[in-house]
Amino acid sequence: MSSEIINRPPAVPPAVPPAGDRLPQERRVVTEIPGPRSRELQERRAAAVAPGVSSVLPVYVTDAGGGVVVDADGNSLIDLGSGIAVTNVGNANPRVAERVGRQAGRFTHTCFMVAPYESYVAVCEALNRLTPGDHEKRSFLVNSGAEAVENAVKVARYATGRQAVVVFDHGYHGRTLLTMTLTAKNMPYKQGFGPYAPEVYRMPMAYPYRWPGGAEDCGPQAAAQAIDEITKQIGPGNVAAVVVEPIQGEGGFIVPAPGFLPAIAAFCRDNGILFVADEVQTGFARTGDLFACEHEGVVPDIVATAKGIAGGLPLAAVTGRAEIMDRVHPGGLGGTYGGNPLACEAALAVLEEIEEGGLVDRARAIGDIMLPRLRGLAGRYGAVGDVRGRGAMIAVELVRDGGSGGKEPDAALTAEIARRCHAAGVLVLTAGTYGNVLRFLPPLVIPEHLLREGLDVIEEAFAAVLEG
Repeated sequence: MSSEIINRPPAVPPAVPPAGDRLPQERRVVTEIPGPRSRELQERRAAAVAPGVSSVLPVYVTDAGGGVVVDADGNSLIDLGSGIAVTNVGNANPRVAERVGRQAGRFTHTCFMVAPYESYVAVCEALNRLTPGDHEKRSFLVNSGAEAVENAVKVARYATGRQAVVVFDHGYHGRTLLTMTLTAKNMPYKQGFGPYAPEVYRMPMAYPYRWPGGAEDCGPQAAAQAIDEITKQIGPGNVAAVVVEPIQGEGGFIVPAPGFLPAIAAFCRDNGILFVADEVQTGFARTGDLFACEHEGVVPDIVATAKGIAGGLPLAAVTGRAEIMDRVHPGGLGGTYGGNPLACEAALAVLEEIEEGGLVDRARAIGDIMLPRLRGLAGRYGAVGDVRGRGAMIAVELVRDGGSGGKEPDAALTAEIARRCHAAGVLVLTAGTYGNVLRFLPPLVIPEHLLREGLDVIEEAFAAVLEG
């Protein structure tokens, strides 16, 4: 792997990035969706799998790569979800597959805490170089985004000797006890699972579309309100960490208004509070920078990463300032599977692919294609309240009476448009505190013709529902 990843892509981003795909890059619908074989598997699932684990689309995947997923009935669907921002480099990236296969033939596990190996160290070295800021850093590896966020809070509390943690409205951080507490949305993530962890405080988010004072003043006003409430309700000297997603994911791809994140980071710096960036969904080129914090030059004290880090293998990381991370005593961090050697090799391959494939710039190019098309929908339909996002992380928020200025969330319309896209062979996701956001996370290696075809299908779904 080269010494560092830099945002220096090819002068012209490739329309069809080379991904070594085995599969025809085409949308192909040969049965109703889900088809008979997927319905058979769904019946087996109902008898074997806990119903609390749900799926967006009950088609059972047999192959995937580039910009498509193929189901058990032979349907080939355009993938605009990337396994929730995981398969940024594709579902079957040849570089990832080769390195993982080679490692599997050597050993699959020793436990880094028992007998360590070089690839774990190499991943940490890379993260220390690549995450925002040129200060000295340390990293350690875990299994999931929730585990990374939970450990970031754990480190912050240990390093500061403080207990309080501040999070934001509409935020999502995971499903463990602590990260479920940090998460804002009750249903389905929190309902019935309490009591929750103590010393967690929620502040307003700079949500431009829904800010009472209007989008123009949202950033400064939201930051001032959050800082005032922290000062009055908690006391800055009691706060260990502020945990924030630079772009909120499950909350609806909310891009904080300009100035909000820098103001919060400055407040943290002035009061000895650690600024923790949850880059689980936004990291690894997804937003058109390697990390979303870079859009406004924010340098976190601790960064939590996962999802896109390892091409689909379970891996996550916590990276922080050396003077913070070095305070935790030996044995205080870790886990049996954290930094599994297969996942570490996958991560090294992903980082190589991001650099050599120019995927940071490719994410920007995807946004340049998607945003004008989706904003065109806003010009035609009052139900499209907002179109937002950065790079290949794009959302459409749907509302009732949008044409008359109303902003009442329309979850039913959102679900119907998603259903029509699925039936036509395009996999899209929904999100949002109110369930009224269509979110798009195409693989960064999706061929341009598939991306444009997927947008055609989305436009047809809007027309069928809102004009039909």
